[in-house]
Amino acid sequence: MIYIGIGANLGDREKTLQEATDILNAKPEIAVVAASAVYETDPVGVVDQPYFLNAVLQVHTSLSARNLLNCLLAIERKFGRLRETRWGPRTLDLDILLYGDAIINLPGLQVPHPHLHERAFVLVPLCDL
Repeated sequence: MIYIGIGANLGDREKTLQEATDILNAKPEIAVVAASAVYETDPVGVVDQPYFLNAVLQVHTSLSARNLLNCLLAIERKFGRLRETRWGPRTLDLDILLYGDAIINLPGLQVPHPHLHERAFVLVPLCDL
C-alpha cells in the first residue's frame, strides 16, 4: 500500500483537500482507494500561522516513487504552493509517507517519510486506514 499525506492551512482548506484528491484520482495511473478522516491540527515548526487540515490517502499506482513525487509536486504547484519558508504556511502539502515496504534514500526523496514517526498529524489519520 502507498500512503500520501495531504494538508493545507491557507485558503479554503477543505475544498483544496477535496480538489487535490479528485485530481489524483482522475489520473489513470493513480487510484485513491481510501481516505482518512480530516483533522484540524496545530502547525509544526513555525507556529505563528493558521491551523492545518490534514488527512492521509491510501492509493494504488503504477508510477515509481520518483514519478509519483513529481506528480504530487506538480499538483502542489497547481494550487500555488510556494516553498519560501521551511515549515511555513502552504496552500497544499502532499507527501509520500509510505510506498509499500520500499526504503528509498535519494536526493529529494526519502521513504518512509523521515519525520513520519514524529508527526501526530499524519500518524493519527494513518491509523484510520
